[in-house]
Amino acid sequence: HMNMMADGEVRKLDLAAGKITIKHGPIAHMDMPGMTMVFTAKDKALLDKVKVGDKIRFMVSHEDGKMMVTDIQPAN
Repeated sequence: HMNMMADGEVRKLDLAAGKITIKHGPIAHMDMPGMTMVFTAKDKALLDKVKVGDKIRFMVSHEDGKMMVTDIQPAN
């Protein structure tokens, strides 16, 4: 599970919409290069744990054609 976590930095939060903008490094398991993009949180409560500027590790899955963040941890 841990090797599926991607590194990133929180750039913007939209708590009402449950969206988070992350500047992230490459996401190997999704063959995605590093970029800044908007993800939808699977559970809005995940976004309560972070603030803009935080360095995070996060888990992404592809559901219903959307990129969903399913887990967020503070980066060490």
